[in-house]
Amino acid sequence: VQLQASGGGLVQAGGSLRLSCAASGRTFRSLVTGWFRQAPGKEREFVAAISRSGGSTKYADSVKGRFTISKDNAKETVYLQMNSLKPEDTAVYYCAADAALNAYSRSYDRTTYDYWGQGTQVTVSS
Repeated sequence: VQLQASGGGLVQAGGSLRLSCAASGRTFRSLVTGWFRQAPGKEREFVAAISRSGGSTKYADSVKGRFTISKDNAKETVYLQMNSLKPEDTAVYYCAADAALNAYSRSYDRTTYDYWGQGTQVTVSS
């Protein structure tokens, strides 16, 4: 599976960005997908995940109510809509995917995922 993340950039606090992650190489419907982020000097942390069907989602407490994960199976793309951005959201954002049967139950754990995109930088200025 190849994952290509895009959509990062520089935005002022309170602004919005939408990240995209295009997948190829495997039936998209078979994949659980997630977003993680890594700030300088910190470990990579869970942001959001979405089930194979797109009917279930999970969020880190720090982004709940501000970020929305969604997927378009026809376009084989997962999105992360980020609103009300804060300087502490500054990080490199990575999309990830996995096809294991129990992947969604462990979707908060970065070790769950076999496939990773290259990352896209999000910088929020105060």
